[in-house]
Amino acid sequence: MAILDFIKKQFIDIIEWTDDSRDTLSFRFPDEDKEIKNGAQLIVRESQVAQFVYLGEFGDSFGPGKHTLTTDNIPILTNLRSWKYALESPFKADVYFVVTRLFTGNKWGTANPVMMRDNDFGIVRLRAYGTYDFRIVDVKKFLKEVAGTDNHFRLDEFNDTMRSRIVSVFTDALAGSKIPALDVASRYGELGEALLPLINPAIGAKYGLEMTTFVVENVSVPPEVEQAIDKRSSMAAVGNLNDYVKFQMAQGLASGGGGPGGMAAEMAVGMAMAQQMMNQSGGLMGQATPGIQAPAAPAAAAAMPDLMTPAQVAQMLGVAESDVIASLDAGDLKGRRIGTQWRVTRAAVDNFLKD
Repeated sequence: MAILDFIKKQFIDIIEWTDDSRDTLSFRFPDEDKEIKNGAQLIVRESQVAQFVYLGEFGDSFGPGKHTLTTDNIPILTNLRSWKYALESPFKADVYFVVTRLFTGNKWGTANPVMMRDNDFGIVRLRAYGTYDFRIVDVKKFLKEVAGTDNHFRLDEFNDTMRSRIVSVFTDALAGSKIPALDVASRYGELGEALLPLINPAIGAKYGLEMTTFVVENVSVPPEVEQAIDKRSSMAAVGNLNDYVKFQMAQGLASGGGGPGGMAAEMAVGMAMAQQMMNQSGGLMGQATPGIQAPAAPAAAAAMPDLMTPAQVAQMLGVAESDVIASLDAGDLKGRRIGTQWRVTRAAVDNFLKD
């Protein structure tokens, strides 16, 4: 009996594995150098695939269910072994259980900036990170290319192994999508959906994986590119540059000449005054009496531009700005409202003074 018990212990009757870790991708059944006897029971649970490996070559695969290991249902392994009596005698083989459920919330990110050609900025460097969900769809390819002969291949090992590979595939997909850098930040959701059809064929063919969700949480560009984007946004907000310069000049006059707008206004007014003085000197040159200086035009009148704000009109007339706005609202003083701002011509002020 002792000999029979010893022989019995050398054979494996039931092969099964219960996963309670939630982070295991593949697990090699511990055979403890025992042989699998003919007629042994193989139990494969949902979200599992059992893969037989004999002398480094892949044998048969079994999906969920209870299987009896006989010659009829493991033909590939039988052919690999080339037994004279098929599987009538015990045999040795490695059995890997591979988890095929969905693994969610895995993080990815670019350790170094990704070089990308952009139509607006030329060559730019992008950094990106996000999350992805995946599952194993080709067990043999996964074991061969990713897990290898690891007895217990876990999710943290997978992340360390695959992070750079996922980033490489992401880089190629992003470059192939040709999405402008200006649009990336506003299209995170669309970007992930657009990249999935480009990423899945690559990781499926290389690693036997499939991504169900690929989320881009952030894409950042270097500071100099951010400044260029900010400048472009400012230019778009300004609109017509000529109107913007006029507005800055008017604001500078209204505030007493302080700041860049005031400097621009002062320069424009000074040039207008110089031009006015030259015109007056040219007109009087033929009539002037030697030794007698021609009278100069009033400085305040020459300083005022042809298009004025209510504040400038008030300064010209020596009244309060509220009085000028009241006259504009009443229609006594003719002007044009642009949005919430009034603009008045010199001719309108002259006509108002004559009435």
